[in-house]
Amino acid sequence: MPRLLGVDIPNEKRIDVALTYIYGIGPRTAKRVLAELSLRPETRAKDLKDDEVAALANHIEKSMPVEGVLRRQVMQNINRLKEIFCYRGLRHRRSLPVRGQRTRSNSRSRKGPRKTVANKKILRK
Repeated sequence: MPRLLGVDIPNEKRIDVALTYIYGIGPRTAKRVLAELSLRPETRAKDLKDDEVAALANHIEKSMPVEGVLRRQVMQNINRLKEIFCYRGLRHRRSLPVRGQRTRSNSRSRKGPRKTVANKKILRK
């Protein structure tokens, strides 16, 4: 099982799919990296040679933030929004949806289980 940037890559998967197991690399980025290194996307991860694995790791590490560095950047951005008290930061603080979704009937995964209010009467006209 090859190990790239601290992530175990699955043996039996094609290398273009296996690269997506790294946080920060999606299908499009994986194909672009393979094209830049002139590696065939249909190669299985177990068939990669040591020098190819090293070349992949070096190229990915130099060209883009991935894994811990990227997670740290995302957290710093969220904390900056919270500190400057902008609208998005306030939504993060209250753990509500940030990108404009409705909250009256949805967003249960963000808000948690329902808090039932006792003695709430239904008005009928």
